[in-house]
Amino acid sequence: MASKPGILSDWPWQSMGNFKYALLVPGAVYSTYSFITCKEENERNLFMFLIFPFLLFRFVHYQVWISYSRYRTAKGNNRIVDRSIDFDQVDRERSWDDQIILNGILFYGAGIVLKEQFNMPLFKADGTLIILLLHWGPAEFLYYWLHRALHHHYLYARYHSHHHSSIVTEPNTSFVHPFAEVLSYYGLLLIPTLTSVLIGKANIIGVFTYVTVIDFLNNMGHCNFEFIPKWVFTVFPPLKYIIYTPSFHSLHHTQFRTNYSLFCPFYDYVYGTVDKSTDTLYETALKREAESPDVVHLTHLTTPDSIYHLPLGFPSLSSKPQASKWYLLFMWPVTLWSVLLTWIYGHAFISERNAFKKLKLQAWVVPKYNMQYFSRWQRETISKLIGEAIQDADKKGAKVLSLGLLNKQEELSRSVELYMKKNPQLKIKVVDGSSLAAAIVLNSIPKETTQVLLRGRISKDGCILVQALCQKGIKVVTLEEDEYKKLLKFDNKLQSNLVLSKRYDVKVWLVGDGLTDKEQSKAPKGTLFIPFSVFPAKKVRKDCYYHTTPALEAPKSLENLHSCEDWLPRRVMSASRVAGIIHASEGWAVNECGGTIFSIDKMWEASLDHGFRPLSISSN
Repeated sequence: MASKPGILSDWPWQSMGNFKYALLVPGAVYSTYSFITCKEENERNLFMFLIFPFLLFRFVHYQVWISYSRYRTAKGNNRIVDRSIDFDQVDRERSWDDQIILNGILFYGAGIVLKEQFNMPLFKADGTLIILLLHWGPAEFLYYWLHRALHHHYLYARYHSHHHSSIVTEPNTSFVHPFAEVLSYYGLLLIPTLTSVLIGKANIIGVFTYVTVIDFLNNMGHCNFEFIPKWVFTVFPPLKYIIYTPSFHSLHHTQFRTNYSLFCPFYDYVYGTVDKSTDTLYETALKREAESPDVVHLTHLTTPDSIYHLPLGFPSLSSKPQASKWYLLFMWPVTLWSVLLTWIYGHAFISERNAFKKLKLQAWVVPKYNMQYFSRWQRETISKLIGEAIQDADKKGAKVLSLGLLNKQEELSRSVELYMKKNPQLKIKVVDGSSLAAAIVLNSIPKETTQVLLRGRISKDGCILVQALCQKGIKVVTLEEDEYKKLLKFDNKLQSNLVLSKRYDVKVWLVGDGLTDKEQSKAPKGTLFIPFSVFPAKKVRKDCYYHTTPALEAPKSLENLHSCEDWLPRRVMSASRVAGIIHASEGWAVNECGGTIFSIDKMWEASLDHGFRPLSISSN
C-alpha cells in the first residue's frame, strides 16, 4: 500500500479474494455462446471468442517468467540486485493478476459496446505495424511524462510508492500498482489499439501480439537477471535507445530518480534522466557467474501438487504452509505431466537461495515424490540422485549438505554414510539433523514430565530421543514388544527407564510416522502430541495439543526467506535444514548420517547461540 493512499487506490474486487476470477465468467459465457449459436459466418466474433483463451495464455506467460526468474536469481548468474525478498513483498504483490482481470473486462465491454468495430479480421500486417509504431511513438512519450509526474511527492506518496516498495523486483512486481494508477496506464496503452480500431486496421493477431509484447518486456524489466547479450547492441547500436534491459529498469527501483522510460530508453537520453551507472551495471551483471553455496539443503517433492508450493511455483502458495487446495484439481494436466517428468528427469535442481551472516545457502530439490521414495525399486535411483547432488555440491565448494524429508530416512542415510566412506576425497560434510531433531523434541517436553508414551514407527531420531530421555530419568512407555527390543538393541542400558506396557493414559506422546487415528482416539483429554516424525501427525483430536515436526524459528539475520518449507509456518525451518547451517557456522568438519550421532546438547546450544528459537505449542 502507498504511504498515503489516494482515491481509487483499492481495486474494486479486492474483498472478493480468489472469487474475483468469476468476474470474467459472464463475458466468457456470452462470447462463447454468441460464437457457437451465430448462424452467419461473417457475424461470428472470433476476437470475443478468443479473449478468454488469451487471458489464460497471459496467466501462463506471467507464471513462466516468475518461475524462471526465481530459478535464475537463485542460481546467481547474471543476477542484478542481491538484496532480499520477504513475505511482506510476496503478500503485497499477490494482486499482480488484477490487471489481467481488468484487461478481460475492458475487452469484453468494448466488444459488446462496439460490436461491429471489434469484429475484426484475424490478421492485417499494416494494422499490426501501426499498433507497434503508435506505442513506440506517442504512448512511450506520454508514459515517460506520466511516470515523472508520479514521482512528484504528492502522487508518489498516494500512488506510485506502492510499486516502489519493492526494491528487488520479480516479474509479478511489474503490474502491482494502485487501481487508479493502472487505469492511467491502460489509458495510454489503449491509444494504439483504439486508434487501429477507429481507422479500420485492427486485427486479432495485432492486438494480442501488442499485449504479449507489453507483458514480455514488463516481465523482462523486473526479472532481476540480465540476459540480453552485448553483441545485440554491437550489431545494431541504435537498439539501446529502442529497447531497455533488465538492469536499466532495475536502476529505476534502486535509484528512483532515473531511467523513467517504459520500454524505450530514448526519452531518458533526450531529457537527461539516464542513470550514469546504466552501462556499468549492465556489463557487470552480464559477467556475473553462478553463486557457490556454503550450505545446500537437499529436499524433494512430496505430494503431486507440491510443485505449485515450491519457491519456483505459485508465490501465493509457496508463501504459506503447504495445504491441499481444491482449485489445483483444475491443474491436473500440468500435475500429471510433472509426475511423468520425474520418471524421466534425473537431477536435483535449485529452488531457493538464502543468506545467513556470511554463509550462502541454497535449497535443492530431488525430482521425486513421496510415493517414489516409498517404492523399493526406486530406492537405488534416489540413492544415486543423492550421491550426484553431494558430488555437485562438493564441486561448487559447499561445506555442508543437509538431508531433508525422506532423504534422511534410515536406509538412505546409511547409504549416504557408506557413500561418504567410499569417497574420502570429498571435502563436503553431510548431516541429517538427527541430533538437533532430538534436541528440539526434548526441549518441547514440559519440564514436570516424568513419563512419555512412544508411538509410531521408531526411526534413528526416535532411538536417539529415547536414549536421551532415559538418561535423564524419564520413563519411556512403549506398547509393542518388537519396538521394545529394537530400542534395547540400540542401547541395552535403557532397560531401567524403558517400560513395555499397554497403557494409553500418558499425557505426553512422542510420535513417529504412522500414528493412526485409532491410537489417537485412545489418548486422554489434553494429551500433548510431539512428533519426531518426518511428516506431521494428522490432527484428529480437538481436545488435545499438537506440536509441529522438529523445527526452529529462523532469526532475522537469515535473509531472503519468502517461502514456507513444506507445512511449516513462515520463517520456520526444519531441524535438518537448521543443522546444516549450524554445522557450517561452527565449522564442524564431521558427518552426521547413518549410524553417526552428534552431541544433542552441543547442537541445541549452538542453535540458540545463532538466534534460532523453539516454537510454541498450539492446540488443534
